[in-house]
Amino acid sequence: MDKEPRIAVFGAGSIGCHLGGMLAAAADVTLIGRPAAMAALDRDGLTLTGPGRARREVRGLTLATDAAAAASADYVLVTVKSADTRTAARELAGRLAPGAVVISFQNGLHNADELRAGLPGHRVLAGMVPYNVLRSGPAAVHQGSGGALMVEDVPAAGAFATAARAGGLSLALRTDMPAVQAAKLLMNLNNAVNALSGLPLREELGTRAYRACLARCQREALAAFRAAGTAPARLGPVPPHWTPRVLGLPDAVFRRVAAASLRIDALARSSMWEDLQRGRPTEIDSLQGEVVAIAARHGLAAPANARLAALVHEAERAGPGAARRWSGPELLAALGPADA
Repeated sequence: MDKEPRIAVFGAGSIGCHLGGMLAAAADVTLIGRPAAMAALDRDGLTLTGPGRARREVRGLTLATDAAAAASADYVLVTVKSADTRTAARELAGRLAPGAVVISFQNGLHNADELRAGLPGHRVLAGMVPYNVLRSGPAAVHQGSGGALMVEDVPAAGAFATAARAGGLSLALRTDMPAVQAAKLLMNLNNAVNALSGLPLREELGTRAYRACLARCQREALAAFRAAGTAPARLGPVPPHWTPRVLGLPDAVFRRVAAASLRIDALARSSMWEDLQRGRPTEIDSLQGEVVAIAARHGLAAPANARLAALVHEAERAGPGAARRWSGPELLAALGPADA
């Protein structure tokens, strides 16, 4: 591709705006999102902040609220919640240019497959965003931690990778995306713990009782993955099967051993926390719910994940600002005995 790629972001929420705003330095970007969000961007422009880089003000983005705006895109980045993936595929079907490549930058294990099923004439690639991004204002998003995007290593990803790096995004091309997605699911099991704690991520992860809740969920997930023949990729300094043991260390020891894990913006929180604050459905069924489903298919139980899923659904029903904030010991006790 000898010109700037045309990139449409379908589902331009926090992650979508972050990706689109960064890519705008090296690509022709269209953001497709909710009317209120696009109106705020049209009025104020997009502000990006994050670790290790200057505040970036982005104007001149093409803004739209309908999938038809993706018709001329070379790449379509899908950043909707997992529950909306099939709807996204239906809305995009028949509207994309021949040869357009679709990249799923979503949580969960099955979104790329669902997009492939709904968009059979297009190459669909799996992608992964390893870091935390939250909306910091009506037209502003903040990246609260570091890491590199990951995308399937195929020739069709080449022009996107070039544009991403030129725009200041770290990006790694991987040949093992199913394993990467499994590893990301293990990481994302903390989203529920963080959302129920009501605390910034750094404070929550710095508290042993909350980490014990996460460790319980990860042990169940690792057992389910083993039964399914899935080996999560190693994405950090600690192999996935060691992580629950590291999470159980005393706070002072954990801070020394896992210093990189706590290198998070002091105000960063999980996207699930943001969803509860805004009264939006969470992705709990694609995270803890996925672990429960995999375990059940192989004759295993995942009681800690099941209990956390139930507590998040209770918080969804309570509505914005009304959900209980759980202390670490309270949440750990709510998961029941460790050998249950």
